[in-house]
Amino acid sequence: MKTGEQHRESLRDGRAVYINGGRVPDVTVHPAFRRSIDTVCALYDIASDEQNRDLMTCKNEAGVTINRIWQLPHTHSDLVKRREALEFWSMQHAGFFGRSPDHVASCISGLYMGRDIFEAADPARAAALVDYYRYASESDLFLTYVIINPQGDVRNPGDPPSTRRIAASVVDQGPSGIVIDGAKMLASGGVMANEVFVTCIQPLAPGDEALAFSAVLPMNTPGLRILSRKSYEEGASSVFDNPMASRFDENDAILVFENVTVPWERVFVHNDRDLCAKQFFATPAHVYQNYQAMIRLKTKLTFLVGIARKIAQVNGTERFPSVRETLGQLAADVGMLDAMVAGMEAKGTSYGSYFIPDHHSLYSAQTITQKLYPRFIEQLRDLAGGGVIMLPSSSKDMENPEMMEWIRKTQASPVLDAADRVKFFKLAWDCIGSEFASRHTQYEMFYAGASFVPKNHSFRTFDWDRSTTLVDQMLSSY
Repeated sequence: MKTGEQHRESLRDGRAVYINGGRVPDVTVHPAFRRSIDTVCALYDIASDEQNRDLMTCKNEAGVTINRIWQLPHTHSDLVKRREALEFWSMQHAGFFGRSPDHVASCISGLYMGRDIFEAADPARAAALVDYYRYASESDLFLTYVIINPQGDVRNPGDPPSTRRIAASVVDQGPSGIVIDGAKMLASGGVMANEVFVTCIQPLAPGDEALAFSAVLPMNTPGLRILSRKSYEEGASSVFDNPMASRFDENDAILVFENVTVPWERVFVHNDRDLCAKQFFATPAHVYQNYQAMIRLKTKLTFLVGIARKIAQVNGTERFPSVRETLGQLAADVGMLDAMVAGMEAKGTSYGSYFIPDHHSLYSAQTITQKLYPRFIEQLRDLAGGGVIMLPSSSKDMENPEMMEWIRKTQASPVLDAADRVKFFKLAWDCIGSEFASRHTQYEMFYAGASFVPKNHSFRTFDWDRSTTLVDQMLSSY
């Protein structure tokens, strides 16, 4: 178990992060990243706090105490205990850190639980995976991943199979390992992570063997470039004016690999399209990592429905039947997801000695929430009306006595004084309407892929035989 300060120090490793036209000497003090890094460090302090030991830690299979984000559940009770820890962690950022350390820890843990798939394909690669899981879990690493190829990375009809792709590819190999060159997206949280898991979750065609690899490497590996998007944290004038963007901007980045060498002991898949796909869908990895995502999203929607209720109270509209109807629908949506997460656990199944969430319950939740989240945000905006727009330009307005007198006259509410009303609506806007909030709407709509992706997972994991048997039984009854 590491502390927040130990994590902060681990980020001062010479990593090549670029933003606003230049390289960042130290991400822990840069205004684009420092407060969000503080948030991650606070998570590690919470996990390592002796008062939270029972909640946040467990023993691994070797008897070593580890963060529960790396737990391998053997029973339904194990799964529930881990979920309670993940919920507690996600409450610290209200679910707005989509790629918090528990996400890719869930992925790597799922790969480890399915190590039999790797052993059947390549025992050496399986051994690398086993060693890495133990190392990462006992070191309490923060991992991100890049598993999607750049959107412009397409092969045109008629191109020879050997045509180079934009996507990161294996361009060489030798006794020391493989060499990767190219780009990958989308390294959410990568600026503040220790290592990155690089692979491809998209289908690969014959001739794409160079893209069919799976490996992990430190973020400061020579030749790895981290190209950050615009920082919403850096654009936040203060915590008061942007309380979410200023502290919970996990950031997203494109990773560029310039002939990066990865040693064999960090390579789990090599030149194997079949295993590249199986690592996610024949092992518990995909369902386990997205089960974590549903736990986080449940926390986020619970927070947002609290914002909705308070908007109605502050505006004095909660007594209106139409507003109560909207709040009731939002509450029902949260209740549905809460029940679906519990259902994933209750309907869980065994994978070897491990107990994993139910696949179809998970994919049902993903399919539904992709459409639910933007509708949820739209309903909050309907409740808020113009109040979240007509706010003081910044907290500095409130430091001017003359302006503050005008603010008191124009910003009062039936339940809050002007200063508290402004503070609350600044928070609400940063959750539902700011550029930071818009990014989150896009993230929740597409982190699981385009809408057809979870729908296809739902299709392939549903018990169609049970349904069609009921139809056949009815047909045979007359």
